[in-house]
Amino acid sequence: MDRKRKSVTNGDGKDGKKSQAELTYMPGFGNEFSTECLPGVLPEGQNNPQKCPYGLYAEQLSGTAFTAPRVSNQRTWLYRIRPSVVHQPYSPLEEGFFSDDYITAPPSPQQMRWKPFDIPTTGSVDFVEGIHTVAGAGDPTTRYGAAIHIYACNANMGRRVFYNADGDFLIVPQQGTLVVTTELGRMEVEPNELCVIQQGIRFKVDIRGPSRGYILEVWGNHFVLPNLGPIGANGLANPRDFQTPNAWYEDLDEEHTVISKFQNKLFTAKQGHSPFDVVGWHGNYAPYKYNFKNFMVINATSFDHADPSIFTVLTCPGAVEGTALCDFVIFPPRWAVQDHTFRPPYYHRNCMSEFMGLIFGNYEAKEDEFLPGGASLHSIMTPHGPDGKCFNTASTETLKPVRVADNTQAFMFESSLSLKTNRWAQEICQKLDDDYWKCWHSLPKKFNPNQI
Repeated sequence: MDRKRKSVTNGDGKDGKKSQAELTYMPGFGNEFSTECLPGVLPEGQNNPQKCPYGLYAEQLSGTAFTAPRVSNQRTWLYRIRPSVVHQPYSPLEEGFFSDDYITAPPSPQQMRWKPFDIPTTGSVDFVEGIHTVAGAGDPTTRYGAAIHIYACNANMGRRVFYNADGDFLIVPQQGTLVVTTELGRMEVEPNELCVIQQGIRFKVDIRGPSRGYILEVWGNHFVLPNLGPIGANGLANPRDFQTPNAWYEDLDEEHTVISKFQNKLFTAKQGHSPFDVVGWHGNYAPYKYNFKNFMVINATSFDHADPSIFTVLTCPGAVEGTALCDFVIFPPRWAVQDHTFRPPYYHRNCMSEFMGLIFGNYEAKEDEFLPGGASLHSIMTPHGPDGKCFNTASTETLKPVRVADNTQAFMFESSLSLKTNRWAQEICQKLDDDYWKCWHSLPKKFNPNQI
């Protein structure tokens, strides 16, 4: 086996052996990108010439059907050292905690809250090994549904590579920086950022210290920016602030293990070379990252608490127009200035499922027990809202302009699906807070028919 490892070049033409801080990106959301590591890699005027420059192979990666409308059609052309079909046969991989047993687990409408999930302190657990499914609904074989996972890991993936044949991953780090190498380039993703790695794209994750975070997986569609309607042309997450990596490659003839998630099961195949051998690519189907600090907050400035949909960063459209399969929502630092208003989130029963996580800080509606690295789930039509302490404070305080959520970042995965938790989330992880319901138990009866 040829074990020579070549020094490679990146989109900016510099040597590939450079620090992660120098990784370069292309701005924009859903753009037609073009990037190459060597001059002339991308064919002029066509996609698959009889002979590609530099002896490369042309390979198309399709993210939508060939006949999808042009406005939503997604595909990318890769120019690589070997086509990805060069691998040994797949075999089942009996590891990991991806699970669809939420289908058969007993349902519960109870409000659920989890204490921070454990990060492994012994042994070696990489990103894939550290993924645990918490909840889900639907089925990847019918191409409609979603799942929510957490990850907790303490090791790099090394020569292990992963791809999801079922759907897209939206990854939200809570602790630890992720260095994500994909077929289309490399990204560094820190807490208070997200990255999206679409269906079929191969990647590996290296970490900078023990790491933990959240994953939203969707089947059957891709994330898009929400329509702004009367907001206008600008606001919320602006397209220019999304970053897609420039091309990067390695010419490495060493054995790699490719792990495939297919129909919610894991499979593995060996191959004698690096999958990260794409020397150039062009198209609009590519991974990207986004920093939450760039979110332009919209909020009520006169009265009432606006609906949380004004904080939507990305949405995955569902079957009914205006009703998302899944939304990704953040609750960023902002001003609260409303008059005559109970300013925290209102009490609510929702036709959507709401899964919340906390990256850092203290969430305004439940400052004491909702902790970074933990989570909560309020299922469809299950009542929820501020705890007793929050209600008492917000009902009696003097209303003046105040900052909300400084040094705090909470988020929500909201779905039109009726999410179900699995046995790991209900029992095995031993993080479910059985006393969560008590945070509302202190809310007193205040009704007085003789006083308005």
